[in-house]
Amino acid sequence: MLALHVLASGSSGNAAVIENTATGAGVLIDCGICKRDFLKRCDEAGFDPGRIQAMFVTHEHGDHVKGLGVVLRGLAKVGNVPPVFAAGACTANSSALAKVAEAFDVRELTAACAQAGSQDMANAARQSATPHAAGAPAGQDSAAHATPAGQGSAALCTAEPGAVEAAGMRIIPFATSHDAAASFGFRIEDAADGDAVGYLTDSGIVTAQAHAALRYVRILSLESNHDPKMLAAGPYPYIIKQRIASNNGHLSNGQAAAELGTLVAESRAAGLRLPQTVVAMHVSQNNNDYSLARRTLEAALGEAGCYAETLCGYQARLTTAR
Repeated sequence: MLALHVLASGSSGNAAVIENTATGAGVLIDCGICKRDFLKRCDEAGFDPGRIQAMFVTHEHGDHVKGLGVVLRGLAKVGNVPPVFAAGACTANSSALAKVAEAFDVRELTAACAQAGSQDMANAARQSATPHAAGAPAGQDSAAHATPAGQGSAALCTAEPGAVEAAGMRIIPFATSHDAAASFGFRIEDAADGDAVGYLTDSGIVTAQAHAALRYVRILSLESNHDPKMLAAGPYPYIIKQRIASNNGHLSNGQAAAELGTLVAESRAAGLRLPQTVVAMHVSQNNNDYSLARRTLEAALGEAGCYAETLCGYQARLTTAR
């Protein structure tokens, strides 16, 4: 099964590892923290960073990419040079990503079509060994055929349109709504048993693509950035407050709770997997409170009759969901 290790989450730096616990291999999403903190939290998680087989960039903002180059150079010293997947528009708009592209293997990242993939997502939920998947009707697999694209032990390949396979997992990017050159979230599926993790952060709204991709996941990491009242009364300049609250900003606690409730209701109606763990992500240290974000998600789960574990991704300490 899969494990999510949130190494850091917040406006000062973001990084997360999705681990295939059967093999110990994994993929990294973003790296906006220093190498020291990256290595320390990987060690705390019991994850060997030398087993990272691919890296994915949600978007080009510094809190998501500023540590990528130094971490890649550190991994290269121990013989691990994983490919980096980032949108070309992000690389063109980030000096940090441009420098990475000069020295390392950076490949184009594009959003997969959530509508085309929705049947695959339902099939994965049916295949997964969870109580909620039992008894669901079988469906036709509409996945595009994967073709080799990587080298060496990474055993990495791509599948149209936009999905990547690495570390025994299928990583499916989807479009988010953020004030970046391009921005993505990810659905990560275990190729062997259909287990799935949803990863959505830095989005002002939940796009149709995002909603489709987050269905039927066992672990859901969902942005819960701010409380609107705290944001309005907080210390930020008005223009920054407007940006955060806009459709190209960040999801509020209430928006995250509404999306969570809808996902649970749809999964229950389909007789498919409900989330077992929900992680509040990118919680603002100025315009929110970790306990408030978690309580808001817990309330949404309670109203939907789903009693999943709720956690928070923290700025300065590890959170692991298994």
